[in-house]
Amino acid sequence: MPDDDRRLVYSTDGSLPLPAFDRPKPRPGSAKSGAANVPDDGVVRVGCEKRRGGVVTLVYGLASSELEAVAAILKKRCGAGGTAKDGIVSIQGDKRDTIIAYFTDAKRRTKRMGG
Repeated sequence: MPDDDRRLVYSTDGSLPLPAFDRPKPRPGSAKSGAANVPDDGVVRVGCEKRRGGVVTLVYGLASSELEAVAAILKKRCGAGGTAKDGIVSIQGDKRDTIIAYFTDAKRRTKRMGG
């Protein structure tokens, strides 16, 4: 077998760089791809997604100026933790009914995403 057909498979000396790892691109419509797929029509969209063995309620369609304030109100109202980043409010647990009721009381149009 010629020398140029052989290649190093594993080495512990650290002299070779590690191969680059190509991460898969997020699917369209998933929360990891951001709120770019949600139309800006003034409708607040509320949906759920499974993450790491639990459920997270996602709220799309809020203005960036109101994102932090609404997230704080929803976390208190739902009695759960959460975060607001990248134009999305994430609340731990399936709290769609509570969140839709909040926006309905505030006279905002909402749509329930998913099942």
